[in-house]
Amino acid sequence: MPELNRRHFLVTGLAAGAAAAVPAGAAHAQPDPVPDPVPDPAAESAQSLASRGLRTDPFTLGVASGDPDHDGFVLWTRLAQEPLAEDGMGGMPNRPFPVLWQVYADERCRRLVRAGVAVAAPEWGHSVHVEVGHLSSGREYWYRFRVGPYVSPVGRALTAPHPLSYGGALTMAFASCAQYEHGYFTSYRRMAEDRPDIVLHLGDYQYEYKRETYNSPGGNVRHHEGPETETLAGYRQRHAQYKADPDLQAAHAASPWLVVWDDHELDNNWADEVPEKPEIPQPGFLSRREAAFRAYYENMPLRRRSVPRGIDMQLYRRVRWGRMATFHMLDTRQYRDDQGCGDGYRDCPAAVDPARSITGAEQEAWLLDGFRHSRAQWDILGQQVFFAQRDNNAGPAKITSQDAWDGYVASRRRITQGWIDAGVRNPVVLTGDVHAHWASDLKLDYDDPTGPSVGSELVASSISTGGDGADSDPAAHPFLKINPHLKFYNNQRGYVLTRIERDLLTADFKVLPQVREAGAEAYTRATYVVEDRVPGVQQTYLRPLDPALRSRTMTAEETVRLETERP
Repeated sequence: MPELNRRHFLVTGLAAGAAAAVPAGAAHAQPDPVPDPVPDPAAESAQSLASRGLRTDPFTLGVASGDPDHDGFVLWTRLAQEPLAEDGMGGMPNRPFPVLWQVYADERCRRLVRAGVAVAAPEWGHSVHVEVGHLSSGREYWYRFRVGPYVSPVGRALTAPHPLSYGGALTMAFASCAQYEHGYFTSYRRMAEDRPDIVLHLGDYQYEYKRETYNSPGGNVRHHEGPETETLAGYRQRHAQYKADPDLQAAHAASPWLVVWDDHELDNNWADEVPEKPEIPQPGFLSRREAAFRAYYENMPLRRRSVPRGIDMQLYRRVRWGRMATFHMLDTRQYRDDQGCGDGYRDCPAAVDPARSITGAEQEAWLLDGFRHSRAQWDILGQQVFFAQRDNNAGPAKITSQDAWDGYVASRRRITQGWIDAGVRNPVVLTGDVHAHWASDLKLDYDDPTGPSVGSELVASSISTGGDGADSDPAAHPFLKINPHLKFYNNQRGYVLTRIERDLLTADFKVLPQVREAGAEAYTRATYVVEDRVPGVQQTYLRPLDPALRSRTMTAEETVRLETERP
């Protein structure tokens, strides 16, 4: 596959560089608005050129922003006249297109503060990534793109507070696991209506299966296009099918995102260079990995530090929200040792091998160094798989999921000991993957339930994976009895909405009654808080079981079966 060509970055870099052309001392001042439109002959000429070969609106995949810092963010779009074209090129002519980008100080797009031209190159799926800088810290901006006569939807972005400032309360949502076939993406719509300051997506943004290979318990409600994703064209087509969803577009347009992958962006339960089923010869797996990584970059609002290089992609990174929070975004797939005894629940000797790692040595050292240098009020780990121990056996044997941190016990202990030794003020782990809401206390030694809690874990259910799901009494789940550090469970679809203040983190576990039809309303099933310097979660609200849903409540046995049989 071709490397990202120099012209693509040259033009994009010049555009971003022009945005940055202000005195250093003015970086945090209010930018001077510029009347719109701007009489720029070069831009007008570029837009005239861009209109050639376009038959219809190319902004069918929406817009997005991401990876904000105190003076800017990444802007993203991808041109596609026919999003589901089998060749993955979205019905676009095989040539570069100059794309005008604009950043505004107001939602009605009247006060232009930055603008430039970037190139949407066919080698990169006609995607656009613009790193805008030298904006004011701690405020909202709005942005859009233009190609010829076509104008994109308007998106909302935010800059983080100044590095020495806490800023106001931070509203953060996080989510994972959106299987297109299993249900509608209404949770994304409800998340957009909440207008969080930032969204963390913790993996399984899209799924690789061909249609009706992975069926929800109630049956699928819509279908994937194309075969199982194994080629660049296939991954591009699948991303486009997801990105064309209006609810997902609304969530991207509402807030900047921090994204990390899990397994289904490539292959179920993959580990480094090992596919899900290593016993089946797959000589093309590394080519598949390269294609998946490339398509992921093309479709996400990521900075150039994440441009993939062959089969490698730098995705773990650190994003600071002033002094209020530091987000340590982890990659627990690309560098992990293969699961020791398969992917399911096992009593596995390899799980406690100190030589095994879920992060790899380099990422682990980076994370521990981040703990040592952190001065944030809240250190938040955005990552993929369950962190706390979940033993499903009440007897002496320890039977745990080998695909989660339970399969890498020494790795988990080193990370936990690292934040203890560094004196991290408030460590909070955010997790996806398991298609259910959970809340738990974190321990250094899970074999000593009376030992102190040393952190907190919040787990988001799926956006749609698993279909409607069902409500239940959280206390009825047998895992909570076997593992007393586990505090909450719910198997409905939804997301988690948090409010982060200096003295308190409040987490609302949002759920939907169903996803088989679009448009359901979201409600808060439970609320947990984490107090400043008080590790562990505390329940402040629990909504009673909805009588209208009692026909779809779950028994304890059903919840365990769903957990242990989940792909």
